Amino acid sequence: MITPIFPTVLKRVSASHLVCLTISAFLVACGGAGTAVSGATPQNPTPPIVAIPPVISTPPATPTTPVPPVNAPDTTVGLITSVKVQNTGIDQSNVPFSFGHVFAKGDVVASSSISAKLSDGSVLPLQLDVKASHDDGSWRHAVVSGVLPKLMANQTETISLLKNTAPNTAPVSGTPSALLTAGFTASATAVIGGVAYSASADDLLKSGQYTNWLAGSMVNEWLVSAPLKTAQGATHPHLTARFAIRSYTGQSKARVDVTIENNWAYEPAPQNITYDAQIKVAGQSVYTKSALTHYHHARWRKLFWWGAEPQVHIRHNTAYLIASKAVPNYDQSIVFSTPSFASIKTQFTGAATEPMGNGMALPSMPSPGGRPDIGLMPGWAASYLLSMDKDAKQATLGTADLAGSWSMHYRDKNTDRPISLLDYPYMTILGNSGDTFNPATKKLEAFPACGGVCTNPNVADSNHEPDFSYLPYLVTGDYYHLEELQFWTMWNLFQSNPGYRDNIKGLFNRTPVRGQAWILRSLAETAFITPDKDALKSQFATFLATNLDWYNTSYTNNPKPDNTLGAIFDLYSTEYNDKRGIAPWMDDFFTSAAGRAAELGYTQALPLLKWKAKFPISRMNDPSYCWILGAIYSMNVRDTATSSYYTTIGQAYLASSPATLTSLACNSPAMAANLGLKVGEMTGYAYGTEGFPSNMQPALAYSVDSGVAGGADAWKIFMSRSVKPDYSTNPEFAVIPR
Repeated sequence: MITPIFPTVLKRVSASHLVCLTISAFLVACGGAGTAVSGATPQNPTPPIVAIPPVISTPPATPTTPVPPVNAPDTTVGLITSVKVQNTGIDQSNVPFSFGHVFAKGDVVASSSISAKLSDGSVLPLQLDVKASHDDGSWRHAVVSGVLPKLMANQTETISLLKNTAPNTAPVSGTPSALLTAGFTASATAVIGGVAYSASADDLLKSGQYTNWLAGSMVNEWLVSAPLKTAQGATHPHLTARFAIRSYTGQSKARVDVTIENNWAYEPAPQNITYDAQIKVAGQSVYTKSALTHYHHARWRKLFWWGAEPQVHIRHNTAYLIASKAVPNYDQSIVFSTPSFASIKTQFTGAATEPMGNGMALPSMPSPGGRPDIGLMPGWAASYLLSMDKDAKQATLGTADLAGSWSMHYRDKNTDRPISLLDYPYMTILGNSGDTFNPATKKLEAFPACGGVCTNPNVADSNHEPDFSYLPYLVTGDYYHLEELQFWTMWNLFQSNPGYRDNIKGLFNRTPVRGQAWILRSLAETAFITPDKDALKSQFATFLATNLDWYNTSYTNNPKPDNTLGAIFDLYSTEYNDKRGIAPWMDDFFTSAAGRAAELGYTQALPLLKWKAKFPISRMNDPSYCWILGAIYSMNVRDTATSSYYTTIGQAYLASSPATLTSLACNSPAMAANLGLKVGEMTGYAYGTEGFPSNMQPALAYSVDSGVAGGADAWKIFMSRSVKPDYSTNPEFAVIPR
């Protein structure tokens, strides 16, 4: 059984409030036990450190003095990286900030910490919450918080993060007493058929039933949740409110993070629920939505501030993030134009950004065709990563919030966490009820039947699943994004028929190859970034190891000489040309996902990547195959649906194109004329950011990184092509070798 954890609390505001999320997605807490949220600290009876002044409609003009340093600044030994804080409003003083940050293996050893200095050389006190560590004990992911003494209008302050040989100060959890004494209130209400169901954040905090996600002398964030209830105490069976209240010590402000969920896994009669929504902070209505249809097994998030909202935009160091290998090696030479970001800003507006909206993503994922949300990272997220642009960040974080709109969120009431395949090895979305019988418990693990209307225009599909929440969690440290990542990853594993996945093992090989790719990507990232103290972390790591073992046994180390090309051959891949062919672009997705797992440090993925690398490399530099057709849409890999697979790439080349083409010299004017292309132009929409050569690029880049012979030459040929996409408009596949 998973360690019980307290409800999470997160959701966000409209575009105008999104910037504040980026700065407020951070704080720190070191430990936790028993019923604590992953990496969180349980409630602590310690009295408040500094009283918070009473809330008034206009916050005090002169904020109280920030607390003193929480770690020693005089033992710094070198620069790690820097982060820029951009003022997006008027002159500000005592500006609180928080952000998530990833660290390269070995940069911050377990017995040390980090310090910060501003551009004028002054020391900036920090609060640090280490969430995840590398296998050598060094920091992997932490939430960094502090208070800038001042930030003038239009100013961008650089915060240098330095190595500090002194150990990180153990956090002391603060209680919400001072916040409550100052008059803090926040509530969420849903009016259904004239009956109001509500939950109060302040009442929940007063009850003491909270969990610290961030804890320390500078800032605390408390997570609370409760079902919505009537004034008479009647509980709504499906709707739950979750609050994350982030309070900065000595300041008359707090971040109010609100999530409304309709996602209990085994509550009878799940259904869509229509209601009038209202959120209040300090007694004032800050959000209303009439006749909101809340889809079953979905959730929505909004973010507000009690007191003055800091007007800042956090800009991480792209080069460092990429060098850490926590994110793919996207091409940093790309130059973005203003229209690129204007387009993102235009798209991320209107109804698509409201609760149950789809943001930048395509609502119905199974829809065919290329689009920016398919890849190791969505196009809008890659644009944000490379540019640190404010509008691209807003769209990236906002769309990650709206990942809650799809009906694949299943929360276990017993643990209050995303449901686990470890606890329910026979649950499924696609199987029949009879398939869910657990012989150990003698119970069916089928989910309850719909009790009303259960349609949702947002249709989830692992074959086309965007990487919604990994980057948002990495740069914010927001608990909502962490759970969103875990919800999607666990759903990927349990959605299939129990027999197909070998029940508790969570195998995903009996899925179309592109689905295998995106499940592998998400599983590797979730295992990598989930906090060390989260009970789900070891589960995700085990699921990943089990699947990588399966691939290495079935392909990498398989003694049978029936697959020498390095491609995935199975019932789900050979679906083209009367079961004779595969889709190389799908296989390239899988290769890039194997490369992603390998660069995150999962050693079992490296031999798989080396085996897979043969396929994209040979399509570029094998003399028996013309690289112009390296990204062909479909490739025949055997003579009939039942015959043996080809053993050379040359055989596949001759069987996949007419002799009138394959008889021509590779990359010759005659071949170009035959194809209606320019000399040096690859087939498959070479100019398109989502064309088949673009699909191939990450696979080829990771193949070069694998060290397999011929990789560098294959990349050189690939980059010599005469027609290339303009990745400044959509860099979702703009990955290059490290």
